[in-house]
Amino acid sequence: MFVRPLEITSLTKCFPTASGDVTVVKDFNARILPGEFVTLLGHSGCGKSTVLSIIAGLQESTFGGVIVDGTEVREPGLERAFVFQSPCLLPWLTAFENVLLAATQAHPGKSNTDLRQLVTRYLGLVGIEEYASQLPTELSQGTQQRVALARALSQEPKILLLDEPFGMLDSLTRFELQDLVLELWEKDRKTVVMVTHDIDEAIYLSDRIILMTDGPESRVGLDLRVSLPRPRCRHAVSQDPEYFDLHARVIDFLESHSRQFTNQKELLHEA
Repeated sequence: MFVRPLEITSLTKCFPTASGDVTVVKDFNARILPGEFVTLLGHSGCGKSTVLSIIAGLQESTFGGVIVDGTEVREPGLERAFVFQSPCLLPWLTAFENVLLAATQAHPGKSNTDLRQLVTRYLGLVGIEEYASQLPTELSQGTQQRVALARALSQEPKILLLDEPFGMLDSLTRFELQDLVLELWEKDRKTVVMVTHDIDEAIYLSDRIILMTDGPESRVGLDLRVSLPRPRCRHAVSQDPEYFDLHARVIDFLESHSRQFTNQKELLHEA
């Protein structure tokens, strides 16, 4: 585990358009402690995934930046693993081979035997060891996402980045994978940064919820501490008074900013 926080300082991202640059995120600041589980929440299009991709090194910031364990992020690194909304598995490789490919890149010094044991371990941890020899097209969407999670974990990263990883799943499968992520996180307390648009998911999983204002020029609007006891039980969380308070505060924030965004559009239209 890192001993220093993940620092996001004055993060600004602009994209060129035919009519000029558009600033999607402006002066985004956050400090995420080692072992924290933090979610980014906001309306669609507010720049959540943009912030996450910059942390991952998949995009460069226009201004400001991200510091991981004292080093500025300029490109992807093995200390950061990314799980996308879509599993993004290589269709010609089996579940085992998809994970093995990532493990081999992350651990070049390991023997083939050690790598195969590592892959088997992580497929077992996510509950799909029996599907190891199957191709992605033979697997359900939920099982494919478990493969993607095992692939990320096989890198043994310090930071796990999750971009709406359950967004394409049915409710039952989503609940199962939320519980799986919590169970795995409890074992080694990796630093996790997750993008979601699901309020209940954010409250259930997180230590903190960072609410983003609507774009353009989105930034941190509210930083909420979730002090619900761990380990968490879904039923107990849903009955806790803090859950209702947090839910109400998130809804109030999102509704307030939705009205502000609507008013801005109306003013621009009148102008």
